[in-house]
Amino acid sequence: MANQLESLVATIKSKVRALKKSTKKSGNKPYIKMDKSSSVKVEIRSRRARELIDRTLRAADCPGKRTVS
Repeated sequence: MANQLESLVATIKSKVRALKKSTKKSGNKPYIKMDKSSSVKVEIRSRRARELIDRTLRAADCPGKRTVS
């Protein structure tokens, strides 16, 4: 866990340094977009899976209704 945190901090520092250099050259963008970390991607996937499971269970509770939306 600490290794991931160190990696994240190093990435942020390098991107901030690059941002400072690029803003001196061209002032069109005040920030750069950060990529999603693997833990954020896993969180998004697990939320989507939970939503799908909830919809499926709701559909299973109503046997007369056949569509799962």
